[in-house]
Amino acid sequence: MKGFTGERALKEEDIERLEEIADENEHIIDLWEPLEFNIDSSYEYVPKDTIFNMFSDILYYFIAYPILEVFTKIVYDLKIEGKENIKYLEKGAISVSNHVLFLDCAMVGLAWGLKRVYYTTLEGSFKIPLVRKLIKLLRAMPIPEKIKNREYFMKAIEEILNNGNFVHFYPEASLFPYYKKNYKKIRNFKNGAFSIAIKNNVPIVPMVFTFREPKGIRKIFKKKKDVTLKILKPVTISEEGLNQKQKEELLKNKVHTMMEDVVKGC
Repeated sequence: MKGFTGERALKEEDIERLEEIADENEHIIDLWEPLEFNIDSSYEYVPKDTIFNMFSDILYYFIAYPILEVFTKIVYDLKIEGKENIKYLEKGAISVSNHVLFLDCAMVGLAWGLKRVYYTTLEGSFKIPLVRKLIKLLRAMPIPEKIKNREYFMKAIEEILNNGNFVHFYPEASLFPYYKKNYKKIRNFKNGAFSIAIKNNVPIVPMVFTFREPKGIRKIFKKKKDVTLKILKPVTISEEGLNQKQKEELLKNKVHTMMEDVVKGC
């Protein structure tokens, strides 16, 4: 979809029109990607440099986190529900959410709090000047476009999980801002996050973004809806006698149903 380069540039009628004609596998909005970026076997998904990681932690916890906490409250009146469902998770897990906002990854980070979480993103995000440096520091991990490089990506994910940390995926894959066409629906899921969860024997934590009408003085000047992020209970598959593929499908369908039940209830 050409001609739309940011959330602010999109009017509600634009979003509705684009959703009618867009393939759900592609983003409604095109990113500016002027730089080259290539992933190979030597690429470090999780940097091991001590100084880099120290600066990354300072930026994440002491600068980005408090700023985004205030910003998302002012702009979106963000409410996060269900934090008790992840409070005691300590052995690694994968979280998934619907992909409906430019800053939904920041909101996911606020939901996880002080836990160490990494965010999967399109390889194209690392072709944007300055942005690619910033998101690398904030633990973004590019998903390789070339199949031959996926092996190294998977190994990095396994290392993160084995270290008791967390990874966030968007199983819908594409960004549809505010997803206006049908609030009562979660788009179709890709298999990746669920395949990795089964292979590494870790739970999936569903997180659901929903929208609500602004209240009080906010409804006077706020045209777009406010945001609630609901964290659901971690999901695992314990059924006996199923192979990897069957467990993957069962987990994916179970999580999709749970998340869709939330949006249907809004």
